[in-house]
Amino acid sequence: MMNELKSIRVDDILYSYYECGEGPLVVCLHGFPDHPLSFKGVVNDLVAAGFRVVVPYMKGYLPTCAPENSSYQSAALSVDVAALLEALSPGESCYVFGHDWGAIAAYGAALISNKKIKKLIVASVPYGLNFASGLVNDFDQIKRSFYIWFFQTQMAEESVSANNYDFIRRLWKEWSPDFTLSESCLNELCEMFSKDGVVKSALSYYKHTFTQSLHLPEHRELQSAIFIDPILVPTLIIYGEKDTCIGIEYLDGMEESFPLGLSKIIIKGAGHFVHAENPRDVAREICNFINKPVSLSV
Repeated sequence: MMNELKSIRVDDILYSYYECGEGPLVVCLHGFPDHPLSFKGVVNDLVAAGFRVVVPYMKGYLPTCAPENSSYQSAALSVDVAALLEALSPGESCYVFGHDWGAIAAYGAALISNKKIKKLIVASVPYGLNFASGLVNDFDQIKRSFYIWFFQTQMAEESVSANNYDFIRRLWKEWSPDFTLSESCLNELCEMFSKDGVVKSALSYYKHTFTQSLHLPEHRELQSAIFIDPILVPTLIIYGEKDTCIGIEYLDGMEESFPLGLSKIIIKGAGHFVHAENPRDVAREICNFINKPVSLSV
């Protein structure tokens, strides 16, 4: 189904995306090191269930084009995603499924546009001050997150690109230890990263977010709210039991940040790339959650 690319201009970004099916809109947002094609299995099942599904290349991941001086801090990504959702479904609410950086951007978009997002589904990234503080206070998580700090260095771009992007191949294997992405899929992924500027843009997500001097003044309020302020959207988080990127223990206590309700699903045997490893299970849980009535209000 994901064969023909479409495009839409949102402010100064020209998004490329796949669109399949008809019905209520579900927008799927990928993370690092990833691209839309890893959502293929999930998309097929969502389309079969009666949804219109849009999967964009995230900002800076060609063929989505953004100006050279774009900001990639998480608040800027969230503003971009909120604008994209409005462009894809003007005046109507939609569902959002974000994985990894796609989850972070979706959290921020939900803070901005809680009326736009009818229900939020995220995978592999917890929310809340507990996780945010763990990145600097928890030795086990700091060790897991070595790449975040390595990506701040000047040598990072060269290292990620070296040996036919072995760094990216190894991350997939490290973070999802019981899953082997096919060689053809890995080659597709590395081909995207080989395009001019993609590695730089992807690493800028980390550099711009974790370097305060690179934060834009217009995003100061939102940047300080992400992972802190409550999200007023019913939310489902899907997590791989064997995710070795971010500790599963950070799911504990998340409920406090979701006054309209938080559901948690643990996929046994899965790792960080749960949507690619267990697409049928993930699609089923998304459909079940979307069809579940909302009983709380504020």
